[in-house]
Amino acid sequence: MAGISSRSLKTLLGGMLAVGLVLPSPAVAQRDPAYEAARQAGQVGEKMDGYLGVVGSQSGAIEAMVSDLNIKRRANYAERAQAQRATLQEYAFTQGCILIARTQPGEKYQAPDGSWQTRGSGPPQRDPRCP
Repeated sequence: MAGISSRSLKTLLGGMLAVGLVLPSPAVAQRDPAYEAARQAGQVGEKMDGYLGVVGSQSGAIEAMVSDLNIKRRANYAERAQAQRATLQEYAFTQGCILIARTQPGEKYQAPDGSWQTRGSGPPQRDPRCP
């Protein structure tokens, strides 16, 4: 991601907002009760790269669910990135910025240093390149 500039991400986000290509909040986008339960339990969290991550050591069922959701996200990102004339990596990173910003207190997210954090009442830590 070293090749992604803050300016190009802001331009990409502006274009995404203009044509309604920003994903809805995770709670709306993934209505699977197992996903919601895992999210509330801190077993999964939003990563900076736009995908879900498994927090710590979890069951095979949690890992399989996260893998399945990430496959669906990647397909969605690829389609939307093409429409925005952006790379998949740029689009996914921008979505990661958005999804981390939308986490709720108590939910897990990946901080810029790669560590898992629990969202408090304030804003989450985000990559300085986030729009």
